[in-house]
Amino acid sequence: MRLEFLDRLPLSIPSLILLLAGVLIVARIIVKRTYVIPPAWRSSIVETLDASIFAAVLSLLIITFVVQAFFIPSGSMEPTLAIGDRILVSKFTYRFGPVRRGDVIVFHYPLNPGKDFVKRVVALGGETVDLRDGVVLINASPISELYPTALASGDRACTSNYGPQRVPVGQIFVLGDNRCNSEDSRFFGFVPDENVIGKALLVYWPLPRIGVVH
Repeated sequence: MRLEFLDRLPLSIPSLILLLAGVLIVARIIVKRTYVIPPAWRSSIVETLDASIFAAVLSLLIITFVVQAFFIPSGSMEPTLAIGDRILVSKFTYRFGPVRRGDVIVFHYPLNPGKDFVKRVVALGGETVDLRDGVVLINASPISELYPTALASGDRACTSNYGPQRVPVGQIFVLGDNRCNSEDSRFFGFVPDENVIGKALLVYWPLPRIGVVH
């Protein structure tokens, strides 16, 4: 699943925030030096601009280092994430610990780092992953999964085969929860650790969908 976060904008969100902060700073300088404006008004405007500049810088720091919002445009992670969901992604979680099996992560698409995808981590570096009739085996042992989309037949995942393949150290193997409709590591290969943006924390919109991402 590709994540489209205001893709139509000509600049990235951090760049837009920097541009806005620059405009606010210029406006502050102009107002500060425009003596035809009554002093009380000028002081009030400067204070408002100062608060706006602070908010812009704080937003930039949050987006860069703490959390970022993403929009879910397709159903490859259903039922965990639905089309139209808006999620918050922690960008600091993996500064304090490693990526773990079962985590839902956002990462730069290995074949085109300009695109961001969301998938679930299934195998870690050094492990051997194998899919047999839809069952995931790690180091030849099946793992218990509750999240793949159930089919009308009652199966919990599409009948598919893959591997066995050893995941290189420093990379991970990811799958979509909707195994029947997901472009994932079965097709584009492993995801380097450095491509990971962060861990999906919660759905914040729409209101009926608000909740922690499991």
